[in-house]
Amino acid sequence: MAPGEPFVEPTPVGSTRALAERTTDLLNALADRTTDATTITTILTRHGEIDPELDEEDVAALREVAVELRHVLAADTLEGTATRLNTLLAREARPPRLADHGGSHPWHLHADSDDEAPWDEWFAASTGLFLASLVSQRQRLPGGVCAARDCERVFVDTAHGSGRRYCSRRCATRTRVAAHRRARGRTS
Repeated sequence: MAPGEPFVEPTPVGSTRALAERTTDLLNALADRTTDATTITTILTRHGEIDPELDEEDVAALREVAVELRHVLAADTLEGTATRLNTLLAREARPPRLADHGGSHPWHLHADSDDEAPWDEWFAASTGLFLASLVSQRQRLPGGVCAARDCERVFVDTAHGSGRRYCSRRCATRTRVAAHRRARGRTS
């Protein structure tokens, strides 16, 4: 931390907020076809993975999983979300196990085959388990695709109030301002 910079409490690895941030960062990065292994490695490192090693084949496999996870978040109903998650988990998840990665992380759940599982298996199983947990705890959609015009970013909704519709405050504000201007133009 540089002198004069405010202290920002890090998000604990494995917390709901941390998993939501990791999920949205990866899904939105993988939606961009120009995202490469270096970018995904940087994202994984920023979210607590220690020395992840990925190549372009790993990114291609992650991108396929990301498409399926985006479909989970794009579901219009809780039943649709559950069906898509159950399909993903039936294919990718293994019996849950606790892992601490040789003491480098706090104990946490894994649902992939082992600590050396391919990145796409890890991403599908861990994210599927996380989203299923959100659904079971909150009994509502776990996230969605941004409702702002011309925005295709996804988000995971960790708020306890009413459900989110936008990926960011910026998109929500932009949409409200545009609606206000349209309404004001009709009344002038």
